[in-house]
Amino acid sequence: MSEKKTLTFSLMDAPFENARTTTALRLIDTAVRRGHNVNVFAYEGAVCLPFSKQAAHPNKVHGCEADEWNHPLPKDWVTEIMKLAEKTGSKLDWINCGLCVDERGVAESVAGVRRGTPGDLVNWANASDNTLVIPTK
Repeated sequence: MSEKKTLTFSLMDAPFENARTTTALRLIDTAVRRGHNVNVFAYEGAVCLPFSKQAAHPNKVHGCEADEWNHPLPKDWVTEIMKLAEKTGSKLDWINCGLCVDERGVAESVAGVRRGTPGDLVNWANASDNTLVIPTK
């Protein structure tokens, strides 16, 4: 592996809305797998990604119960990336914008996610080797 970098990602899209969220999580996962330190600042609807009260649901159209449907939940993806960071020795710091959390009522997040402000994103961007903002349309 080359020199360890610090990468910052800013996400804005809510879960299940489009492929940008899935792509962002894949990029974060790849950076962690490569041993880089990663900062994630979730803003707007993206604060729902690590919301701990997400629940699997059945898909009656396909005749599947919740356990059979195996619908992926972003909170599980975030949790797995957090575990992966511990395993690879990467530092993964995830901040949800507190204002956005309050507006959406999603204060309960998976372990490792903390509350912050847009100022945290500015500080991270200034200190990072690279910053990628994945905005909404």
